[in-house]
Amino acid sequence: MSTMTPRSDDGAIKPLEKAPVPHRQRPKMWVRDFYGTAMGKKYVMALTGIIGLGFIVMHAVGNLHVFEGAEKFTEYGEGLRDLGEPLVPRTFLLWLGRLGLLGALVGHVHAAYSLTLMNRKKRPVAYQAPREYIAADYASRTMIYTGTIVLAFILFHLADLTWGLANPDYVRGAITNNLVASLSRIPVAIFYLVAVLALGMHIFHGTWSLFQTMGWSSKRFNPWRRYLAIGLAVVVTSINLTYPLGTMFGVIDCGEECEAIAEEFSAE
Repeated sequence: MSTMTPRSDDGAIKPLEKAPVPHRQRPKMWVRDFYGTAMGKKYVMALTGIIGLGFIVMHAVGNLHVFEGAEKFTEYGEGLRDLGEPLVPRTFLLWLGRLGLLGALVGHVHAAYSLTLMNRKKRPVAYQAPREYIAADYASRTMIYTGTIVLAFILFHLADLTWGLANPDYVRGAITNNLVASLSRIPVAIFYLVAVLALGMHIFHGTWSLFQTMGWSSKRFNPWRRYLAIGLAVVVTSINLTYPLGTMFGVIDCGEECEAIAEEFSAE
């Protein structure tokens, strides 16, 4: 069986055309595509919120050691640095936890910011009439504001009590001295109080919406869901309020024991 040689109209032999090579499709980045949706961003906010809430509860409860005196509170702080020893170097697990929290914070903030932009694009024109808030309450409507206050407080809190940049009397390791020196300043104490209240509102709505995002909501379960959100917000807020108020009213102070510990750390 012979094959016909392709020729042009004038009889010239035409060169054989190569079959087109199909382009290899790049594998789909389903994680990125999912995060690009509103639901994906809500899931990221929910998961990072769980991480943040877990840390907030442990941090608030752990700091109650300050009421046991400077020595006990210092032991608590040093215990955090010694976690995992001698299996891992000192402060290794502490820094690992800090990096994890930093990643969760960045993810939470980015998801919240991009979700806000996405919602504004869907509704470029502001409401012309008063809104009827049926499902939303005051906490949900002010979520962006409470979140901004909490973020500002986190940055200041790190600069104040972790790095010492915003605390002129900061002594590395002398955590009672640093806490009292910080909260003895009235503007800082007021900012702390405002931030704690904002955090409580943020926790309330965040916990409430978490169950809805994860699909764990029903009319039968919703009352308990609200009780849990209220309970977490009240407990965390109440504990955190004791630190600025305790310092302002002299319950938490830097006595001789605290000063001796600060001098010891200063000499190192």
